[in-house]
Amino acid sequence: MPKETALDPAEAAARAAALEGWDLVDGKLHRELRFADFSEAFGFMARVALAAEKFDHHPDWSNSWNTVVIGITSHDAGGLTELCFSLAAAVDRAAS
Repeated sequence: MPKETALDPAEAAARAAALEGWDLVDGKLHRELRFADFSEAFGFMARVALAAEKFDHHPDWSNSWNTVVIGITSHDAGGLTELCFSLAAAVDRAAS
């Protein structure tokens, strides 16, 4: 698989601004989601984990009871890539 390249920072910022529910924080796509309880949050994380494995692109994330905080960037490329936005779309699908 060819190495990904980071998007131009201005383009990445514009695309991030167009995503509902996402912010750009410290160069990462950032989203915080709250669920009814731990079980619902963990089920969401399991769905995202399957997508992340499929993409071979994994988020930085944490879970505290019903809250999941997600950060997406490409450490290899040193910024946001097309794959970052694909993973963000998969997160949105899993959350809906």
